Order: sequence, then C-alpha cells, then structure tokens
Amino acid sequence: MEEREKVVCLAKLAQQAERYDDMVEFMKKLARMDVDMNAEERHLFSVGFKNTIGAKRASWRIINSLEEKLTSGDQAGVMMDAYKKKVEDELRKICNEVLSIIAIHCLPLANSGENAVFFYKMKGDYYRYLAEFSTGTEKKAAADQSLMAYQHAMVVASTELSPANQIRLGLALNLSVFFYEIMNSHERACQVAQQAFDEALTEIKSAGEASKDDDVDMEG
Repeated sequence: MEEREKVVCLAKLAQQAERYDDMVEFMKKLARMDVDMNAEERHLFSVGFKNTIGAKRASWRIINSLEEKLTSGDQAGVMMDAYKKKVEDELRKICNEVLSIIAIHCLPLANSGENAVFFYKMKGDYYRYLAEFSTGTEKKAAADQSLMAYQHAMVVASTELSPANQIRLGLALNLSVFFYEIMNSHERACQVAQQAFDEALTEIKSAGEASKDDDVDMEG
C-alpha cells in the first residue's frame, strides 16, 4: 500500500472512531505530500478540521453567552473572560494552521476548478471563524481576508462550475452566512442565497428540458 493510500485509510478509520485530532494529523501529513487532492481526500481534510474546530466554536459561544449575562466587574466574569481567552487562543491556533496549510500545500496544487473553489471557500471559512471572536482591527483584517477568499472562489466558480454544483452552492451559502453574521448585512445575505438558488433552479430546469428534447429525438 502506498503512503498516500495508507494515510487516507487511517484518516477514514479515525473519522469512524470519532478521533478527529488524529484525523487532522493524518490529513496534514497528506497535505504536506504536496498532492492535488481528489474529492475524497479534500472531504476528509475538511471534515477533520471542521469537527476539531466545531467543538471549540461551540464552547466559545456558550462561554460568551454566559459572560454577557454577568454584571460588569463581577469576579466570576473576570475568571470567565480569562477562560474564554484560552479558548480563543486554541481557535486562533487551529485557524492559522489550516490557513497556512491551504496557502502552502493546497491552493498552489489545485489544478481543477472544483479544487480551487473548495480551498478558496475553506480559506474564507477559517478567516470567518477568526472574525467571529476577534475584535477591533484584528476582526476587520480577518473579515477582509474572508471576503476576498470568498469572492475569489465565486469568480472561479462562475466560470468553472455549473450553478447547481454542490461546491458552488455551498460557497454561496457560506458567503451568505458571512454577510449575515460577520457584516450584519442581512439584505446582502439574502440576495446572495436567493441568486444562487435561482441560478441553480434555472440550470436544473434547463437540464430537464434538454433531457425531454433528447427523448423526443430518440423516439423520432
């Protein structure tokens, strides 16, 4: 069994065992082989990191919500704030690691439109995660980087992927979330989602009509 195949098998085993930290380590090893990932590999790469960071994002939201209910200067609030910063440090570390791997090992080797869109979207996602808990200039910088990555992905998607492609639709959904949650632009969020839905629906209808026309021609 080749090393690449072995790493993928171990990552899938770690996923089944719900050992996502191990899964991440295996997929980091794969990424550092500098290979153009196939659909299965990039999915494993994304799932491993998403599960690892997902639990920490949930923890941060809970702590932040509890902290907001406390009165200013409360001793418990001081302790809670320190604990929240610990979680933020862990989130920041994961985000920065993912972004570094994508920049060095994934995007430069993304030879297909799907891969390029997938990894630019992922780049936008992890800058968005940074913006979720950051403040001030750090938040603005993360938000700006997130938007640029999403926009770059949209440019590639519009020329390389069909409107009904799952990766393109997922990109539109996450861009919509970015506008809604990070930019507080609810109208723009709705516009992005609606446009993606309309374009995909048009594509599906056109494909259905073309299929009917083919059936008619075949019958003739």
